[in-house]
Amino acid sequence: MEARLNGSGAAAILARARGYPYAAPGHSYCYRGGAVAAFDPAARAGRTPVLACGSNRSPERLRQKFGADAEIPVETAVLADHDAVFSAHISRYGAVPATIHGAPGTRVSLAVTWLDDAQLEVMHQSEVGAWNYRVVALDGALVTLDRGGEPAQVLAYASRRGHFVHDGGAVALSAVQAEGRRVPEMTGAQVLDEVHRRFARDADPDAFIMRLVQDADYRRSCTAALAADAGPVAG
Repeated sequence: MEARLNGSGAAAILARARGYPYAAPGHSYCYRGGAVAAFDPAARAGRTPVLACGSNRSPERLRQKFGADAEIPVETAVLADHDAVFSAHISRYGAVPATIHGAPGTRVSLAVTWLDDAQLEVMHQSEVGAWNYRVVALDGALVTLDRGGEPAQVLAYASRRGHFVHDGGAVALSAVQAEGRRVPEMTGAQVLDEVHRRFARDADPDAFIMRLVQDADYRRSCTAALAADAGPVAG
C-alpha cells in the first residue's frame, strides 16, 4: 500500500482516521445484512451484552469487523458514573479511539452490542489482540437499557494505555452525549490535530496521518509517547 495509493484511496484513509467514531443511529437497531433494521428485544436472548463507547456502535464499524452477513442487536443505553474519553493510543487505521473511564456523577449515552459466542471472540480479538484494551465486567446496575431489563453484568473495554491527556486531563468524545460531563470535549479530528502538533508539527497533516497508517513502527512510537503521558483509566 505504501506510496501507491491513488487520490481516492488516500481520501478514504484520511476520512476514516478523522471521522472516528463514525455515524450511529440515535436509537436501538439491529445490524442485519450490512444495514440497519428494527430492533427486537427478543433477539437479545442467549447473547452477551458488550458496551460500545466508540465506533462499535456504528453500522460502518460493525460491517468492517463482522461483514455484511452478521446479525447483531445494538441497544442504546445509559452508563452511570462513567464517560467515553479518548485512549492514549493510535489505531492501525490512524484514529485515536475511545475508552470508558470512571467519572462519578456522569451519565453517558452509549450502546450495548448483544453478541453470540463467535461474535464475542471476534470482538475480543479486535480490541484485546493488539494489547490496547483489557476486558472489564461492569455491574449491570450501572447500565440502563433502552428496552428494559437488567443484566447481571455488561462487558466493556478499558484502555491499557491510559486516557489521552490534554491540558492536564481527559478529553471526552463530542460525538457521545453525556449528562454531568466534567471534562472538555473534542472530535476525533481535533484530537488527531493535537497529536500531529505534538509529534510532527512541521509535517503536512495529511502526510502525518498517512504515515501513521502505513508505518507500523512509527505508529507504535507515537502510541508509546502518548501512553507515557497518559492518565490512568478508572474502570
